[in-house]
Amino acid sequence: MIHYTVCRLCSACCPIEAIVEKGKLISAERLSFLLPNKRLVCPKLKAAPDIVYSKDRILKPLIRKGRHSEFRESSWEEALSFVAEHLQKIKDFYGAPSVAWLRGMAADWGAPWDYANRLMSAFGSPNVIGNGSVCHVAREMAHVYTYGVLTAPMAKDAKCIVIWGKNDKNTAPGMAEAILFAKERGAKLIVVDPVRTFFTKRADIWLQIRPGHDGLLAMAFLHEIIKNGLYDRSFVEKYTLGFDKLCQVALNDRYDPDRVAETLWLNPELIKEAARLYASTKPACIIDGNGLDMQLEVFQATRAVALLRSITGNLDVPGGDFITQPVPLKNIQLKELLSPDIQPITSSYPLFNSFHPTWGLHAQSSLIDAILEEDPYAIRGLIVQSGNPAVTMTEAHRVSMALERLEFLVVIDLFKNRTAHFADVILPATTCFEKTQLNRVSMRNSLVVLQNQVIPWVGDSRPDWKITFDMAHYLGLGRYFPWKTVEEAIDEQLEPSGLSVEKLREHPQGLYASPLTYEKYRTNGFSTPSGKVEIFSERLELAGHDPVPYMRGFPEDPVSFSDLRDQYPLLGISGERRNCYTHTQFFQIEALRKLEPEPFVEIHPEEATSIGINTGDRVVIRTPRGEVRMRARVSDIVPRKVVRIPWGWGELDPRWSLNNLTDDRKRNSITGTPSSRSFYCRIERERI
Repeated sequence: MIHYTVCRLCSACCPIEAIVEKGKLISAERLSFLLPNKRLVCPKLKAAPDIVYSKDRILKPLIRKGRHSEFRESSWEEALSFVAEHLQKIKDFYGAPSVAWLRGMAADWGAPWDYANRLMSAFGSPNVIGNGSVCHVAREMAHVYTYGVLTAPMAKDAKCIVIWGKNDKNTAPGMAEAILFAKERGAKLIVVDPVRTFFTKRADIWLQIRPGHDGLLAMAFLHEIIKNGLYDRSFVEKYTLGFDKLCQVALNDRYDPDRVAETLWLNPELIKEAARLYASTKPACIIDGNGLDMQLEVFQATRAVALLRSITGNLDVPGGDFITQPVPLKNIQLKELLSPDIQPITSSYPLFNSFHPTWGLHAQSSLIDAILEEDPYAIRGLIVQSGNPAVTMTEAHRVSMALERLEFLVVIDLFKNRTAHFADVILPATTCFEKTQLNRVSMRNSLVVLQNQVIPWVGDSRPDWKITFDMAHYLGLGRYFPWKTVEEAIDEQLEPSGLSVEKLREHPQGLYASPLTYEKYRTNGFSTPSGKVEIFSERLELAGHDPVPYMRGFPEDPVSFSDLRDQYPLLGISGERRNCYTHTQFFQIEALRKLEPEPFVEIHPEEATSIGINTGDRVVIRTPRGEVRMRARVSDIVPRKVVRIPWGWGELDPRWSLNNLTDDRKRNSITGTPSSRSFYCRIERERI
């Protein structure tokens, strides 16, 4: 039987059809507007049955009494009683804020995020922490501070597409197909990326930028566009605030393409050509991603890119960057239950904490500060849901020390990942095919598609919503979770929209909460304090930050360990997100490991020759924080002076963990983002 649902094996949330026989998942296929022979294939979705029925899945709760004792299987009643007892002890002795909840991306950022926040609000702790300082949310904040909401690129109908720090072939196949569709119909393609990708090979212009310097390139674009009068004068005059201030900043000689090209490792004429092509080809959209997210300069760099959209008149037009229409929802997080006297552990980043009514706290490095340094106070107990901080968080050795120091750690996951080795309790979650869920993409824009459960829970695993609801009951907080089913909870949240689970199941392709409309700003303005695009942000100025991007200049070298370049002469960057895996997930799956069985660090041929490295050699990469050991692959996919270290493999072997190399001590002052994408390093052959 065919069932329509949403795949959540990664954050793309692709609509799929699942083939189910006698309650068992047989196969799954992504839906697409393209003919079957032109669709991109996702290896994870192809391996979905292998993931669901993996012999390595945890299918019963695991507990242990004593961090160095062995885990044993338990009932849910025993496990949840054990969790409630220890969390209550910490609350009674240290106070509720001493317990934190850390969420990764695997369970989505829609309703599961709200359920965790609701439980912790009722418990009395403000400390529900996401990973948004290094993925998506910091970038979203920059959009919000510019024109009120994160935009959505309408690539399928664009005449010019700029891909900035993203490779959707591996991360969002639906968007990748839209890009290819537009390209076939004559759209121009500009790619900003330091490494060769699927899309750089198809680009009209490839800007092989120096890592960590995206903000400087965006300012050079702004300089060229404004200098040559290529901006949309009518839009700028009617709908923006502070264009004159931008002119003063961007037209400064320090952002002239001829002046910055050498720093960017680019040809100045290529910068000018790209800026002019983007500004003069309508409609145009910009697809930005983790290449911006994981840089020290994420906030102002993204603001500068957002201003490109704004001054060229590409906001909220077909084929441009769409001003999304959030679905009317009931806020169920119960933040009103929290004492206003209790500050979260992320209090050093007040703007980031408060820029959105429900996004909450995402300066995740603050959690490690609170555990190790008790700054601003100590975290004693932690629940990690659908995340793997032992591998994914910056400066892995420091994170491991923090996890070891906790008095109590609960892990909610499908597999016994690297973080779970530090846990006292492991609660087995289900895959996306075993749960009904309202995902972030169906809450942040008008089209609502339900992720519908298509098979029964495997073994004694439970979906995240059920685990959270049950945990609340065992903590004596059941009155705050009155719903008997997830459908009841979703219906309550959807009530203001007029939608319901029943209606969504009748329309598996989704329903619009409101009709999609363009140029909404003409009647509604923008969702900013001024109602205009805020090129100049008074909110940032009052908080002591540059109100126009890089008003005080671009940092000399915003890459970790730049002061030690004489000892660490190469620029290391984190490897691409391969479509076999999602961050540290699914390395246990044999069918996927066959596709990519081992990690390789990539180094340019000229660099390799000068150091004496050949493909297949075992090498050591070092920074002041630690080292990584793996095999080398000599390839011109990376430029000279750059080595690319693969991401996520620390799940299999700590010697392969990229975050052995990264630095958590220097962070973005607005979002708390460390530089996990780029850092100076050195490489040498391993001595055997």
